[in-house]
Amino acid sequence: MTPSRREFVQLTTAGAVAGLGLPHGWYHRSRPAQRALRILVLGGTGFVGPPVVRSAVARGHTVTIFNRGRTNTHLFPDIEKLIGDRDGDLESLKGREWDAVIDNSATNPKWVRDSAQLLKDNVGTYLFTSTRSVYADFSTVGMDIDGPVYEVERAWIDEGRRMSYGESKTLCEIEANAALPGRTLIVRPGLIVGPGDPTDRFTYWPVRIDRGGEVLAPGEPDNPVMFIDVRDLAQWYIELLERDATGVFNALGPEAPLSYAELLYGIRAITATPVSFTWVDTDFLLDREVRPYSHMPLWMPARGNRVGFNRFDLTRSLVAGLTYRPLAVTAKDTLDYHKSRPAERRQQMRAGISAERERELLDAWHAAGH
Repeated sequence: MTPSRREFVQLTTAGAVAGLGLPHGWYHRSRPAQRALRILVLGGTGFVGPPVVRSAVARGHTVTIFNRGRTNTHLFPDIEKLIGDRDGDLESLKGREWDAVIDNSATNPKWVRDSAQLLKDNVGTYLFTSTRSVYADFSTVGMDIDGPVYEVERAWIDEGRRMSYGESKTLCEIEANAALPGRTLIVRPGLIVGPGDPTDRFTYWPVRIDRGGEVLAPGEPDNPVMFIDVRDLAQWYIELLERDATGVFNALGPEAPLSYAELLYGIRAITATPVSFTWVDTDFLLDREVRPYSHMPLWMPARGNRVGFNRFDLTRSLVAGLTYRPLAVTAKDTLDYHKSRPAERRQQMRAGISAERERELLDAWHAAGH
């Protein structure tokens, strides 16, 4: 019987982990932490931070949180909190030592430069949450970490040059590596989703499908889609730190891209609301200024220099222990989270299209004879 991709990865792990510089066998998620770490989390109370803190504490590590003390201050009353500001006030970090630092909050490369330079002699590993957006071109299917990233210069920071999100994150990576050469762990997630997501870029779909009725499904049913549940990402972060992993990893999922049909029908399985999907042609939507990834969350037409956007080769990350919970779990938990939010927030989705705009597009599609 032909092994699945996961089985193949596991069968070939012995050779693969040697190439990553990681000890054989460490990728098993059930294996307990071998030693307790002192972990500094920069941020810690936003979207990615809380699952990271919970994962670390659950595995027996000691966590310190550094932030401005303004967001979700009720969280983690028993965890040490240091007050400061990435933009110029790092005083509370001075004279302290940690085994690892997790930097989830930086989009400004100057913040990374300042914190990494300050901490470089007092931490072991610097884990920086980067982004898939550092890649300058997605025209290759099966791209790994060797894909082309933006060409940027460190001098741009001091020049105050305006940069794209991808360029800024690329410079953040460069600054972390400059301060702690050989001791950085750079993780490049795609879209991070799940309970707590303030952007609604995944939440739109469970909410829309749960509302029922005729749902506009964008583009082609076999168009690929990739994302990562924030809780899977957080648990993987801690496991990587426990094994002293370094280097660059992509963080997307699942192992093989879902088709858009699999995404929508998978979410459909968590609700009993009557619903139907109407697939509307890509060109029809683009001609009517329906923007991929914002008006239609998670949708990126596989064309031109975006043909590989949702078709990454994840072998390196899978060997390094990245695993995924089922889509239904992510969708159900996200929908439950949304329903727990205040009524005003539930009515003000930050991604997707309004019911009125969706109906307008569907009517136009049907009027065109479809």
